[in-house]
Amino acid sequence: MRAIDRLLVVGPAIRCWGVLPCENCRGAGGMMRVLGALLGWAVAFAAVAEGPEELVDPVPETIAKGDIVVGVVPFVRAPQSFDPVKPLGTNDAWARLQSLAAIPDGSGRLVFNDIRGLLYVTDVDGAEPAVYLDLRREGVALHNHDFPNEAGLLGFAFHPDFAEPGKRGHAKFYTAYSAAPETLAEVISGSNQESVIREWTIADPGATAFVGTAREVFRVSQFAPTHNIGTIAFNPAAGPGSDDYGLLYVCLGDGGGANDPQKNGQNPDTLLSAILRIDPLGDAKGEYGIPEDNPFADGEGGAPEVWAWGLRHAQQFSWDTDGRMFINDIGQDQVEEVNLGVAGGNYGWPVREGTFATAQGSAGTRLGSVYARPDEEPGRFVYPVAQYDHGEGFAIGSGFVYRGESIPELRGRYVFGDITLGRIFYIDADDLTPGEPATISELRLTVDGEERELIDLAGYTNTYNADIPRVDLRMGMDAEGEIYLLTKGDGWIRKLVAAN
Repeated sequence: MRAIDRLLVVGPAIRCWGVLPCENCRGAGGMMRVLGALLGWAVAFAAVAEGPEELVDPVPETIAKGDIVVGVVPFVRAPQSFDPVKPLGTNDAWARLQSLAAIPDGSGRLVFNDIRGLLYVTDVDGAEPAVYLDLRREGVALHNHDFPNEAGLLGFAFHPDFAEPGKRGHAKFYTAYSAAPETLAEVISGSNQESVIREWTIADPGATAFVGTAREVFRVSQFAPTHNIGTIAFNPAAGPGSDDYGLLYVCLGDGGGANDPQKNGQNPDTLLSAILRIDPLGDAKGEYGIPEDNPFADGEGGAPEVWAWGLRHAQQFSWDTDGRMFINDIGQDQVEEVNLGVAGGNYGWPVREGTFATAQGSAGTRLGSVYARPDEEPGRFVYPVAQYDHGEGFAIGSGFVYRGESIPELRGRYVFGDITLGRIFYIDADDLTPGEPATISELRLTVDGEERELIDLAGYTNTYNADIPRVDLRMGMDAEGEIYLLTKGDGWIRKLVAAN
């Protein structure tokens, strides 16, 4: 934990009060941290409860700058967009960029999304972005609630057979978004919003704008407008004939609220707080299919769709070329996680946060704090391969194993970022062991030959503390394994290249 955070954090920060989204309130010295600190002091002075000692600095190791230096160059800038509802004080992001990926047709085309409802197409040469799909013009009712950072078009995925005429997945791609409640959803009492997957079939797969048909594939309701659906993706390491080929992975948060009030995390029968795995092309009934090798495919012990569970807000996941899945899980108040994907794995939320126990998973008395783990059955939980606490950042974002050619010294490193502060970290992607966190280093960035911090380059007004900027960093990867940085405040997509 760094000195600045010792000054800011005098008690456990409280995030997501009821329905307040963590990505909105996170920022060094943000309002939630101040309120959380005050509440922490109040509780501490009100009573001295029996129980284990809380860990004030759970990950004491400081993340140092590493030896790897890369360049950052402008790639393309997204067109400016606007929030459909703008509560008082909400920041004015130029474009709420979320992810970037290649269309799997060998064309070099790249697609990225603005969660305000827009999907854009560009290419590896940085062509001017063009609107590929505008959900708002396709009859899709996005949920326009008061916290726009987590609502809207949150993910997309192109079927691996998109460019294969005659295949069932030909010309098909998928979008994940949050919508206003409808009666079609799986019923959850007091539903606030719904997470939806929609399939699109484009008439001409080579076109630069969508014309075609669509159908709804999946819809689930949740009680709060946060911790929604996020990344959806097909495993790019799975080739035709593989048991994993053409199966869609879906991340869903715990449904929102602080400390998982609905107890979804340790309930594998719910679709929330989980990574799902489905066949979006459907079964004989025209619905999405359940892969036979899913952990609970027969419905015994968990929902058939569930592939992994116990995740708070695994907003982003990706695969290495060897088929290993990396899952980044945003923590509550203390620890951010990098995990390896394990079929049937229980990642511990809300009784675990990082490699530590929470008050719900120990004799601890303070929600929002973490404690040393009590004795447990070996193998009960899957623990992180890397973690950092809130002295280093506030919300883990995207991550990819770099396999490109432009930066040889970065090859074989898992590169990931902190959403709020815009710090970019890396670990060696080889020989990772759950529960034995790897050493994290910070990537050194240069712009025009000068070493810079991304927060100085792309920071903008923080909704809850106008004096301290935030970056809102996300990442993407092209078909060649090169990494891109997406920043919401200025709407720029930048590319990592070899340093000059």
